[in-house]
Amino acid sequence: MEIKIIGTAITIVMYFIIRLLLNKVISRTVEKNVLQKVRGKIIKKVLTIILLSIAIVILFAIWGVDQSELAVFIGTVLTVLGISLVAQWSFLSNITSGVIIFFSHPVKLGDIITIMDKDYPIEGRISDIGLFFVILKTTDEEKITLPSNVFVQKMIKSKSQE
Repeated sequence: MEIKIIGTAITIVMYFIIRLLLNKVISRTVEKNVLQKVRGKIIKKVLTIILLSIAIVILFAIWGVDQSELAVFIGTVLTVLGISLVAQWSFLSNITSGVIIFFSHPVKLGDIITIMDKDYPIEGRISDIGLFFVILKTTDEEKITLPSNVFVQKMIKSKSQE
């Protein structure tokens, strides 16, 4: 029993140490302008989820959870998650579009853009690019929030880059 407690404590401490070190490395990279601030935040969130998942699997192994029971539990959770995501196509579409914007869209933070829409053209500076939304700030300091999937589908004219 003492070995399990010590193993659990070591796993938890190592999780926090590795998370802290990775966050510092990412923050330094952002400070050197190698990465954009928003991308650094997203990378930190993804790495935190991955590290937490690894720590949970290690804790299950330490405490001797039966692997077949664990496989059934994980399979059930993934099935429910998959069904809920398929039921929410817009949610899934926004995540996919957010990833596309993050990795391969030509606009970046600080760009002044015009969204070419015949009914309601929008002009503003990109103030935030997230996984689900792109936030524009107009010249009147209004914030316009566009779902990522709408942003990817629209024709965009970039006026300047900072």
